[in-house]
Amino acid sequence: MTVDKISLGKFTIYGLRDGYFYLDGGTMFGVVPKVLWEKIYAPDEQNRIKMGLNSLLIQTDQTLVLVETGIGPGLDAKGTYFYSVEREPGLLGEIKNLGFNPEDIDYVINTHLHFDHCGGNTFQNDEGEWVPTFPKAEYIIQKGEWEYALEPCFRDKPSYMRNNFLPLEEFGCLRLVEGNTPITQGVEVILAPGHTAYHQCVKISSDNEGLFFLGDMVPMSAHAGLSYIMSYDLYPLETLVNKKKYFEYAISEEWIVAFVHDAQLFFGKVKQKDNKYSILPINELS
Repeated sequence: MTVDKISLGKFTIYGLRDGYFYLDGGTMFGVVPKVLWEKIYAPDEQNRIKMGLNSLLIQTDQTLVLVETGIGPGLDAKGTYFYSVEREPGLLGEIKNLGFNPEDIDYVINTHLHFDHCGGNTFQNDEGEWVPTFPKAEYIIQKGEWEYALEPCFRDKPSYMRNNFLPLEEFGCLRLVEGNTPITQGVEVILAPGHTAYHQCVKISSDNEGLFFLGDMVPMSAHAGLSYIMSYDLYPLETLVNKKKYFEYAISEEWIVAFVHDAQLFFGKVKQKDNKYSILPINELS
């Protein structure tokens, strides 16, 4: 797996990867024709593209904050085969390789509760009980997303796996927030609907430097074009509005942006030329 590391003011931020999985490329790029998106992200023989299961580990002066937990260990054999999941050593392995333990994590933030973003929230212990993976952490989820996950529509039901999130309430480690909310020093969740009605991004600030975790609003750097929006999005026009809004903030405020599903790139910066947006890896910036 790949671990990336950057400094943001006084903070250290690690890009970690729970693994990879594969989804249909046409679905991932929505209305954009294949003749265009395949030039950016070549599909396999089944028209699938390889996607990362990326997380951030934010080390502040006082806390450790984990953003997203990937697919985790709980996906059954059928799902693992269907999505061609690759998980070795997995998110926990990467955290431990950095010298941290699950008990060290103070906060876990899920942008939303689809299984590929919160599957590592919990695990099944030796008694067969689903328990929080990060036992001392407070798990941060938008209240509206939580309520929808409990009663999703038929279209969305396969994306929500209750074992990934119900134990958080049972064990008293769930914190539901509404809208933009500070979580800890320099870390704030930002409501950015589109992919789901209550999808949230994460803004990180230290010493006048900023980083914005885009979540599924912009899952990969290949989605830099404004019309490159997933068919999975429930409210694609809201995605479009928010995408442009936060790209403009990222440019004017010189934020680093981070991607949840890019298989190569954790961090980049947004650039604009002739009304077109692009992403440059931070190591290519002059």
